Amino acid sequence: MTKKNIAIVTGASSGFGKEFVKLIHYDSKFDEVWVLARTESKLLDLVSEFGEKIKPYIIDLSDYNQIKLFINYLKEQNPNIKLLINNAGFAKFCSYDDISIDESLNMINLNINGVVAMSLGCIPFMERDSHIINVASQASFQPVPYLNIYSATKSFVKNYSQALNVELKEKGICVTAVCPGWMKTNFYSRGDIGAKKAPTHFTLMKNPEIVAKKALKDAYNNKDISVCGTFVNFCRIFAKFLPEKLIMKCWLFIQGIKE
Repeated sequence: MTKKNIAIVTGASSGFGKEFVKLIHYDSKFDEVWVLARTESKLLDLVSEFGEKIKPYIIDLSDYNQIKLFINYLKEQNPNIKLLINNAGFAKFCSYDDISIDESLNMINLNINGVVAMSLGCIPFMERDSHIINVASQASFQPVPYLNIYSATKSFVKNYSQALNVELKEKGICVTAVCPGWMKTNFYSRGDIGAKKAPTHFTLMKNPEIVAKKALKDAYNNKDISVCGTFVNFCRIFAKFLPEKLIMKCWLFIQGIKE
């Protein structure tokens, strides 16, 4: 029996994830696009918008038990995963004590554990010339006060992806860490909790479609990192050479946050 060639997109129901779905659902090399998110109604909206090629799967990727059920589903279906996009994640714009321990750990579970579990669960269903895209962030380049957990988790995603890419070369599987700057998505409405000290200046915001197109192009060219835009590249280079304390001071100054 011929295996179906599929793409999987997590956090697919809106924002950056939906932009990936818009782009790849046209691609003839995918028989199906599996879209993963928590909200059933939003997933069904994707089916209505893009057609029967879209296959919804309701899941909370911060819960490993649910991921294990999804991996069992993969074993039953036995597809050929040509593309995995680990996009699900969130941030809170606030100080360390503005959110609960539970919410802090939930952020780590989704941003880190979800990426690792989905990657490791999907790799056995990948053949040569398959791709994994892990969405990191410009915040992965340095510590970011008042986004401390988010920036730390995205640093993990970047480093994990680049190292995993080396390990998977012998299998012909490419892993790309995508490191966007600010984008025009609903990322901010979830992140803004009205904290006294928080990022409020989101300059040089990009259209997420442009960033998604660049990410797919870089992934298909087997690059281990994708950075879109001069400013984000500039920040990446500065982070390599400037002391982290100085970079954090610059960040606080730009955001108007007094130490």
